[in-house]
Amino acid sequence: MLSMKSKHTRGVYPGTFDPVTYGHIDLIERALTIFDEVVVAVAHQSPDKAPLFTVDERVALLRKATRGMGKRVTVEDFDGLVVDYARQKKANAMIRGVRMISDFEYEFQMALTNRKIANDIQTIFLMPHESYVYISSRLVKQLAVLGGDISSFVPKFVLEATREKYKKIK
Repeated sequence: MLSMKSKHTRGVYPGTFDPVTYGHIDLIERALTIFDEVVVAVAHQSPDKAPLFTVDERVALLRKATRGMGKRVTVEDFDGLVVDYARQKKANAMIRGVRMISDFEYEFQMALTNRKIANDIQTIFLMPHESYVYISSRLVKQLAVLGGDISSFVPKFVLEATREKYKKIK
């Protein structure tokens, strides 16, 4: 059982972060109120996603986005099962964001599967601030490719990187 009274707590926040949004940043800040340390784990790939940014680009954008959060946040890439990565990092828990009830169904199924594989690692569900609840990386990319304004969803440097990426694709 996860005990918040242990000497040092470490949470792993995995995802593709393609691109990082204000919703992701909000969850990292929320996680820091619970954990001593948060490892943001950028997945190389996901079976159901084709990333716009390379893993190195996503790591770099996240490091820039979390720069002001201090040494309690680290950003790394990983490949393979997230529970294996969490064990390697000696994490107490995995952090998962839940925006809508549709997210919960998928995340609940994933959490139970992960528990079956690694019952020593808990899954903690966090909700973003209500002003970010509708933001998703997929929505940001769809809006950007159509020339929409994504400035209220992502930091300026992510906006610029996304614009540059789509210029190269067109």
